[in-house]
Amino acid sequence: MEELTPRRKRLVLAALCATMFMAMLDNVIVNIALPRIGQQLHSGVSGLQWVVEGYSLVYAALLLTGGTLGDRYGRKRIFLSGLALFTAGSAAAALSGSIGLLIAARMLQGLGAALLTPGSLSILRHVFTDEKERARAVGLWSGVSAVGLAIGPVLGGPMVDAFGWASVFWINVPIGAAGLVLAARELPEFAGRARRVDLPGQSLSALGFGALVYALSEGPARGWTDTRVLALAAAAAVALLTFVAVELRTTDPMLDLSFFRDPVLSGTALSGFMVSFGVFGASFFLPLLMQDVLGWAPSNAGVAGLPMTAMIVVAAPLSGTLTARYGPRILLVTGLALCAVALGGLSFYSEHARYPQYLWVLLTMGIGMGMTFTPVSIMVMQRVPLTQAGMASATLNMLREIGGVVGVAALGAVLTSRLAATLTGSLDRLDVPPGTRHNIADSVAGTGADTTLVLPAPVHDAVNTAFIEGLHLALRCGGAAMATAAVLVAVLLRSAPGQATAPAGEPTQQDEPAYQ
Repeated sequence: MEELTPRRKRLVLAALCATMFMAMLDNVIVNIALPRIGQQLHSGVSGLQWVVEGYSLVYAALLLTGGTLGDRYGRKRIFLSGLALFTAGSAAAALSGSIGLLIAARMLQGLGAALLTPGSLSILRHVFTDEKERARAVGLWSGVSAVGLAIGPVLGGPMVDAFGWASVFWINVPIGAAGLVLAARELPEFAGRARRVDLPGQSLSALGFGALVYALSEGPARGWTDTRVLALAAAAAVALLTFVAVELRTTDPMLDLSFFRDPVLSGTALSGFMVSFGVFGASFFLPLLMQDVLGWAPSNAGVAGLPMTAMIVVAAPLSGTLTARYGPRILLVTGLALCAVALGGLSFYSEHARYPQYLWVLLTMGIGMGMTFTPVSIMVMQRVPLTQAGMASATLNMLREIGGVVGVAALGAVLTSRLAATLTGSLDRLDVPPGTRHNIADSVAGTGADTTLVLPAPVHDAVNTAFIEGLHLALRCGGAAMATAAVLVAVLLRSAPGQATAPAGEPTQQDEPAYQ
């Protein structure tokens, strides 16, 4: 096995950290640009949801396949392919002239991320063979994601104000290009191993999750009894149940369902899913509230979210030390409970609230999120044999992404349903003609109606009031879901030791293919 020099190890780490920074920055910075995208591309809430979900859905659906391809054809080759696709998708998104083209470009970004993400942590574990050295490298690699989350809102607002919404995608291009050159030169190649691509499982998972999210997104606008919505929901149920059956019977599954027989791993996975559910759901709608209702500039909206991301940066590394000392249960349960309190607390503030009044909500949410990130990763890596670490990491990332997709879709469905009901009643009381009333409601919900309507002041106030009511209900539903998850995690992790170890009889270290 070739021994890499310290300098080359640092360059490998720099390449991997740059790509992680870019991916995390992209997740946050796009949310800041959503209101401006909606205005300039004439899109309502439903279309903007797909700007977020188009990326997340493709990423989640193809993540396990990306891990399989890396094992089979070489992690460096697949990593570079994914980075190239992500960079190209960013350029295409910046050049998009319609909401449909933008969603397609976001899906291309999701495909690229699905190829480059699974191999990243595995490469670090191969390159940094000393345990202490590896711990520092993985800690830095993980910390970069928090930096991306922290700087995204601050950087995104001024960029949108000064250069337009396309700038949040252009910023990825030089980072991606530099990372591509550095990775091509410095990343070692790894000997692959023969592994069958689980095409039936991949097809069923993509169909199932795609139909589920589509149904959740379109249900509020079309109505939950609409034939298309019901057909999509039925297709999702059949596809996902068949997916489970196929994965249980195949000899080389893309998703090893035996992971979930361990209650500690199940509780850990639930934590990762639910944090993404609440965080992505809330982070999608908060910029819309701050910019469209409160009238804040994008730069001010970005700075307003900085206390939350700062708390993540502080809490995430600290939670690793606390997990080693006290175990994961108390941190995961407390983190989920804090997120539930924050979501519920935010629902008590209206458009007249001043920023200092609800600052505590952002701080509480940031601490809760930070307390869950590191324990989840530690538990998954420690309780799964090294030979399955890549699949376990991909599974965790998949659940996190799907949690975000479901969070945006489900909370968005709650918001738009309440918004439509409240707005219809308000417009009726304002004696708005039925035809105009439906056109306004459809425009706000984003179902393809005219989004360039100029609304009279009373109607505009009614729209804002309806949005606030819908947001409050969505936040309370999200808080209740996270509180329920905290109880379930507390029960599932009762057997978790103070310091996580692999299940009895399973190895935690095993030789993997050497890099070349």
